[in-house]
Amino acid sequence: MTKVNLAINDGIALLTLDDGKANALGFDMQADFSAAIDEAEANATVLVISGRPGVTSAGFDLKVMREQPEKVGDMVSGGGLLLTRLFDFSKPVIIASTGHAIAAGALLMLTGDYRLGVEGDAQYGLNESAIGMTLPHFGLELAKFRLAKTYLDRSFVGAELYTGANAVAAGFLDALVPQDALLDTAMKKATALQALDGKSYYANKRLIRGAIADGMRHELTTAG
Repeated sequence: MTKVNLAINDGIALLTLDDGKANALGFDMQADFSAAIDEAEANATVLVISGRPGVTSAGFDLKVMREQPEKVGDMVSGGGLLLTRLFDFSKPVIIASTGHAIAAGALLMLTGDYRLGVEGDAQYGLNESAIGMTLPHFGLELAKFRLAKTYLDRSFVGAELYTGANAVAAGFLDALVPQDALLDTAMKKATALQALDGKSYYANKRLIRGAIADGMRHELTTAG
């Protein structure tokens, strides 16, 4: 099944992740995600990313990690390049989080220019220390860029998960809205960003993020 749906209206691309399960960032999801980003970059002025009800993404595909350990490096590197592209995307990126975003799903949240979440018990965080994994270098760069300093060790090392206002305070979200207002709020924000000068927006975005993104890309493409 197609794991990513894309609809473009009035210059706003709505990209919805939906694999019917946890929106794991495995090989097929990464391929579909990348193809949708290509289309959005070519045909839209703002990119809005959302998930399936209750789940934004639970991270990398644990089935690959358990059953195909020889492919884990490729999956993580591919995911890192995808996240780096979103972090450095030439158009504004809004993430309208429908629910849980854990591990690489939480890193996805850190790439957005503006991140909305829904009120409730959705959890956000980097749980790698709890599941016996070490975060990749690109994960560290995203965390250092986006997470509040007082939460960095607690999240990155201590594997704390956050809900509601605590997810905002930690830096995984910018704002919370009721579930039924999520997409409407995201689209209003997208329309507001369309009013800005696109070239200047990206130039200023590169001033803040460019060196970090270039370093992440270099590490991913030269490691090993």
